[in-house]
Amino acid sequence: MSELKKNQILSAICDGYSADGMGVAHVDGMALFISGAIAGERCCVRVLKVLKSMAFARVEGIEEPSPERVDPGCPHYPACGGCAVRHMSYAEELRFKRQKVEDALRRVGGADLKVDIIHGAAQTERYRGKAQLPVSPGPKIGFYRGRSHEVIDVPDCLLEPESVGLARGAVLDWMRASGAAAYDEAAHRGLVRHLYVRTNSAGQALICLVVNAPAERALPDEADLVRRLREALPGCAGVLLSSNRRKTNVILGDAYRTLRGSSTLDETLCGLTFRLSVPSFFQVNRDQCEVLYGRALDFAALTGQETVLDLYCGIGAISLCAAKRAKRVIGAEIVPEAVEDARANAARNGIENAEFFCGDAADTALMLARQGVRPQVVIVDPPRRGLEPSVIDTVTQMAPERLVYVSCDPATLARDVKLFSARGYQAVAAEAVDMFPRTLHVETVCLLVR
Repeated sequence: MSELKKNQILSAICDGYSADGMGVAHVDGMALFISGAIAGERCCVRVLKVLKSMAFARVEGIEEPSPERVDPGCPHYPACGGCAVRHMSYAEELRFKRQKVEDALRRVGGADLKVDIIHGAAQTERYRGKAQLPVSPGPKIGFYRGRSHEVIDVPDCLLEPESVGLARGAVLDWMRASGAAAYDEAAHRGLVRHLYVRTNSAGQALICLVVNAPAERALPDEADLVRRLREALPGCAGVLLSSNRRKTNVILGDAYRTLRGSSTLDETLCGLTFRLSVPSFFQVNRDQCEVLYGRALDFAALTGQETVLDLYCGIGAISLCAAKRAKRVIGAEIVPEAVEDARANAARNGIENAEFFCGDAADTALMLARQGVRPQVVIVDPPRRGLEPSVIDTVTQMAPERLVYVSCDPATLARDVKLFSARGYQAVAAEAVDMFPRTLHVETVCLLVR
């Protein structure tokens, strides 16, 4: 029985990490999870909560610091919940993330598989091509405090292009001048909910203001908003409104209106050109996305003779990259607008051996199976919740030779790897890709064979 008590101050040596980046020590036979601790260092900690088999604490002081501890370099850390590991060197962050993937595959997935490789990012700052900043009364525009919906006012985020901070300043100035009210989430009142900024590698920006009002209704001094944004951002390609009047955590609404300029941006990826609208899904780190998709296609080992099925294809990015190496590619996606974008992107790039279906992944796979389609390779890139069991059943019934699983969550990847294993597919290789430096998130590409 542990002697640990709430608010107890003690010295602890951190010997590893939890999946959410907390340091882990062991005291009186109990795992102690310590926010802000780094493996190998001795810390003075305060116990915050004691449960039957574990306890939680925070660092009060560093007694023997790790050589991997660094200055976070951001005045908003750790209050802002966007970053989680800025106190670590980047090398230590990569070690933590590689181990996180390997541990999940072994402990949850039952896969005796080493993850020897993690592809680190050349740029750990200013890499995000999309920002979605909540707005709250004050007005404040920034990011949520960790584990809350309290908005931390952040004039400049080091993960975002400088254009995001410039857009933020222009919108705040317009709100103060026009009297446009910030959205109060609790009361479901106020106008301006979120500021959305999408940028491309050419330095252009698409600005969208998410409002608690019909898209067709004019904003207070709408022309002034457009003027301020265009003056603040020389690369401003377009300004849009998105109407979201629901009580929801979903950011974007269903109706849009273009106030000025274009409603889309063009971006290049893996030698192809993609047209992106505001709701289009596109990886936020273009350079690391090229690494991720490159490794996925290498795992697919395409020779030009295969039929490839790409489930959760979005706007067709992986599908079109695969089409350059395969005989035929079939993409499936449930979002109609994304399917339209995928077809347009295929035409834009002169790709004729890729076709796209709109529908649920399991339903589309089942429809293709009934039509006698037997892909040699299946690629899946599901949302964070992973695959539905029905998708796994249908895919394995199609009996592809190889399955390439691209995942943004090691835990759900591992869960699904175990389900595939029970159906005759073994995970034989996995690599991690750090798509989101300084955060807890990591991408994985995993190869399963029949």
